[in-house]
Amino acid sequence: MAKRISGKLNWLEKHLPEGLMVDAAWLEKHGYSTGLRSQYVAAGWLDQPTRGVYRRPRGELSWQQAVISLQTILNASPVIVGGKTALDLQGFAHYLPTKIKEIHLYGPKPLPYWLNKLPLTVRFNHHNNRKLFNNDPITIGISSLKWDVTRAQGSTNDPLDGGAFNVLPWGQWDWPLTLSTPERAILEALDELPNHESFDQINKLMEGLSNLSPRRLQKLLTDCKNVKVKRLFFFFADRHKHTWLKRLDKQKVDLGKGKRLVAKGGRLDQTYQITVPESFHAV
Repeated sequence: MAKRISGKLNWLEKHLPEGLMVDAAWLEKHGYSTGLRSQYVAAGWLDQPTRGVYRRPRGELSWQQAVISLQTILNASPVIVGGKTALDLQGFAHYLPTKIKEIHLYGPKPLPYWLNKLPLTVRFNHHNNRKLFNNDPITIGISSLKWDVTRAQGSTNDPLDGGAFNVLPWGQWDWPLTLSTPERAILEALDELPNHESFDQINKLMEGLSNLSPRRLQKLLTDCKNVKVKRLFFFFADRHKHTWLKRLDKQKVDLGKGKRLVAKGGRLDQTYQITVPESFHAV
């Protein structure tokens, strides 16, 4: 019995990095029964931060560990950090409130039920990425990213040539945290207007995006199926007159027809036929 436990502990040490987490189904699949899991928790070999979730003890629990676990070990459904969270992590939101309270995650399926039950000070918000893009570039990107956290090795055969996501090293072992590129993230943030983001914050974010890739933008704007997002993007881009704007072919982007009500009680912008707050008209 002791030899059996020792062998299984050795296997966990090789396949479950300290700090990262797995669910009960993952452990069950690899031969760790309910009783054995309970024994490991009692002995201190595993932590149980919430019901049905386990990890090898390593410092305080962080939201990055939870997301990296989903993206690597538990990659049953692709998920990526996006929107304002991705912009913040890449240094584009330094003038906005610095304490992250919401983590915006994008993927085709709902998040695991236990994610928002973890003892963390943030809340995870799920967004269905298929509602924003026709060809689902995020899912293609993640599914092409093969990362072995036990060996710290990764490779990609992304057909979009990195247009949808970046990988940031995080923590002592440089675990890969996969997130939207700034080009993708600003479109995701624009999709949150007006209910969950403010015009002022989006305006400040767009002001700082002076070094975006026109190639990536063209690819994502052409694939985006949300007319409101595309019109708002060009509205803010015109407002800040970034140099990359001149290299975009607006004729290849479907901006739809008719007016779009974005700001209730706002004023109609004649160029893009969207209502925006009075204070956001050209000065």
